[in-house]
Amino acid sequence: MIHQNEKAPKIWFITGTSRGFGRVWTEAILQRGDKVAATARSLESIADFKEKYGDNVLTLELDVTNPGQVKEAVERAHAHFGRLDIVLNNAGYSLVATIEEAEPDEVKAMYETNIFGPLAVIKAALPLLRKQGGGHIMGTSSNLGHVTLPVIGYYASSKWAFESIHESLAMEVKDFGIKVTIIEPGAYATEFGSQESLKFSAGMDIYTDFKNQFFQQLQSLERGDPAATPQAILQIADAENPPLRFFLGSHNLPGVKQAYGERISVWEEWDSLASSAQGQAK
Repeated sequence: MIHQNEKAPKIWFITGTSRGFGRVWTEAILQRGDKVAATARSLESIADFKEKYGDNVLTLELDVTNPGQVKEAVERAHAHFGRLDIVLNNAGYSLVATIEEAEPDEVKAMYETNIFGPLAVIKAALPLLRKQGGGHIMGTSSNLGHVTLPVIGYYASSKWAFESIHESLAMEVKDFGIKVTIIEPGAYATEFGSQESLKFSAGMDIYTDFKNQFFQQLQSLERGDPAATPQAILQIADAENPPLRFFLGSHNLPGVKQAYGERISVWEEWDSLASSAQGQAK
């Protein structure tokens, strides 16, 4: 059980609370006495929050790909609780396909949820956060916001975009007293691998063996326990100066260090050629 804050309870707006990290974190946040506007595509999927936590939770039906519905939900949550301390974009899914296999419409649909959905939430929340004098925007990215893998390259690309958008945002809203944190989980045993969180493109036979080998490798990954994560998320939320980026789990940092080390090595190997293309200053 996570103990109640000594300070006043925080007010959260969270997307994607029906399963995975969204459900785990929402439950923990409510357990400690904070208040949450919990959103999901289906109200039925989060009805138990209302039954258990009463007035501390406002459940809202929300499809993040519908900007009008997003704006209405954010404004309703703010009016209901009187403020929003933390806006947590958590909704998202992965497209499983090689780069050649995926159709443009499939990639666009994933970006509507993973990028344009969070952007709609942020744009709806910012005027309210500015008016109240501050707040904290948090977003669930991935360690794949720094490295990539085959077969889920389009998903990784959405997280690279998510990372850069939030880094720019942090610089733009700092003077308004608004903080930004990107949460970057590694592999966890959540429902993210379920049919609801994965969409598959039609396969091409030439990639069948490659993808089978890839999935076998994924199955061998050590996955973290989602139930071990809420205390870390709450500490980030309570921090006076939270980090822009926060790796969730113990395996991310070594992998990213290796990836960036390899990139720097290649850049240095080709640096003389790169510098020769600079030309004379004008």
